[in-house]
Amino acid sequence: MATAALILVTAVWGVTFVQVKDAVELYPLFAFLAVRYLIASAALAPTAARRLRTLGREGLVAGGVLGVLIALGIGLQTAGLERTTVTNTGFITGLYVLFTPLLALALFRTRIPRVLWAAVGLALIGLALLSGVPEGSGTGDLLVLLSTVAQALQIVMVERYANRFDVFALTFVEVTTACVAFGAISVALGDLSVPHGTTVWAALLVTGLFAVAFAMLVQIWAQRRVSATRIAIIFSLETVFAGLAGYLFAGDRIGVVGFAGCAAIFAGIVIAESAAAATLRRFASPGVRSAA
Repeated sequence: MATAALILVTAVWGVTFVQVKDAVELYPLFAFLAVRYLIASAALAPTAARRLRTLGREGLVAGGVLGVLIALGIGLQTAGLERTTVTNTGFITGLYVLFTPLLALALFRTRIPRVLWAAVGLALIGLALLSGVPEGSGTGDLLVLLSTVAQALQIVMVERYANRFDVFALTFVEVTTACVAFGAISVALGDLSVPHGTTVWAALLVTGLFAVAFAMLVQIWAQRRVSATRIAIIFSLETVFAGLAGYLFAGDRIGVVGFAGCAAIFAGIVIAESAAAATLRRFASPGVRSAA
């Protein structure tokens, strides 16, 4: 069940790139994100409200940290999606599988195997090829890359918190924190208004309920049950679904060079997944946690 749910999550993430790209052309970016996360918070509230007191101060801080990282990751990703193609966004986002153990090294001095360095090099070559695609955007690709770093850090921290706090309560605090962050930005920009139009509302409801509320619950729940190796493999499918959605629904045509870049990134992800999993297992072990 965990594996099937994760595959469904990656499919939702990949396919909704197109839907979000269309919606933010009609409705301001940060207002869209604020309403999207408000919908997710409302969906989680009935179940989470009874469990919030189990978190304590430490759990509230943990949820807040995850929420800030999600806000950074999704905000930068959506801003990049406005400027680049769906296919570029999907494949660059897949690099979080590589950045996750690199951040574990930087923050917690976890040793990185040689095979992971090789995978990083391969993925960077792919990114260089992909950035040269005429339909893409250097600025957009950079924003998506920065968002990927934030999302990778969120994965590292979920690995740290997943077994310590209630799933619904922790997810609710995470999502609500992101909602507040996006709402504050949209109010400061003067962009917040009542959404209108079928395109915008369809994107808000689908992404709020499934790409946020359901997806965040599944991630925290699954990282208690599914090995890090399988998590890495399954999450890399997001790049495949995004590329397919870009081709079928957004008219992305990236040519031979672009496909070569996508293939190199995906190959790097596949090579890295076993090393990434081993790194996360060491990070999540009791000895490492106590040292951190």
